[in-house]
Amino acid sequence: MVRNYFKHQKIGYSIHSAIVIKELNLYCIMKFRLLQLLPFLSMILLVKNSFGQNKAVTFSKHPDWNFEVSMKAKLEIEPCVTKMPEKLFLISDVEGEFEGFRSLLISNKVMDENYNWTFGKGHMVICGDLFDRGNEVPECLWLIYKLEQEAKAKGGYLHTLLGNHDIMNLSGDLRYVQPKYLEEAKAAGIDYMSLYSKDTELGKWLRTKNIIEKIGDNLCMHAGVAPQINKLKMTLQDINTKCRPFYDKAAKMEKSVDPLVADFFAGSTSLFWYRGYFAEPKATEAEVDETLSLYGVKRIVVGHTIVPGNVGFYYNGKVLGLDVNQHAGNHQAALMEKGKWFKVDDKGTRTELLKIF
Repeated sequence: MVRNYFKHQKIGYSIHSAIVIKELNLYCIMKFRLLQLLPFLSMILLVKNSFGQNKAVTFSKHPDWNFEVSMKAKLEIEPCVTKMPEKLFLISDVEGEFEGFRSLLISNKVMDENYNWTFGKGHMVICGDLFDRGNEVPECLWLIYKLEQEAKAKGGYLHTLLGNHDIMNLSGDLRYVQPKYLEEAKAAGIDYMSLYSKDTELGKWLRTKNIIEKIGDNLCMHAGVAPQINKLKMTLQDINTKCRPFYDKAAKMEKSVDPLVADFFAGSTSLFWYRGYFAEPKATEAEVDETLSLYGVKRIVVGHTIVPGNVGFYYNGKVLGLDVNQHAGNHQAALMEKGKWFKVDDKGTRTELLKIF
């Protein structure tokens, strides 16, 4: 009987211990999950203008990558025509690959390891696709936001153009979003779409960006200009102005929308979806020439489509293709300096392009 008493006591103690251990494990899991969410939330949930306040962007695995961002006093629509700068650094399809992006900018003296702009009066151009696939999308966005201010302060400029993946995220087409972002937003009780809405700092900032710009004698966009767009003969200002209100409606365009606007969001003719420079049916050189003449430029600069020749020139130097597979570790960009064009990589290697135009 005494033996049975101790036996029951032991069983009771074991059950109690198991419950305590289970609760401790659950607490640890919840605490760990919260710690995982904190960096994500601290970067994204800047829902109001916080001018004068520094916001920390942190990397738990690479604390030496940490940086601070000062909110802008005012967000303004970007100009779509600028003069030719003394040098140009052009990249596309970063898609959340922060490490490669960071290395590329440091190695080519666009910024230093402390994220200070070191490109002087030069201009940097990002030809679309900041979102999807990569693991550090918000980190890349905040770095670009920060560098814009630094560039202007030193006489330079950073142009950020929107690509199809950017428009998709703004309008609710989330097919290529890294699942972790949707999961973390859900775990925090937040609708992912609200993170980049017109009420957030990043959402407002993204809506100031253009889909096409003329920078000196370069016509820059994400994908290309289809022959149908040439026929419209619209100015760059008109294109950007008409399309901007639909950045966050592209996934659900109404049939009643202005046909002029619809062409800019249709897959076969959109400035951020078109693939006619690299895939069939391919644009003719005469059609490329028509675009150059229409906008008074010497070349068209695009990302969007990965082909073996990138970074490189096509159509006898009239089209420059930038898109490479950043996710496979292929981090490259184009550099124009002293009248020469180079292909550059994240090691600082420069390869003079075969033809200089």
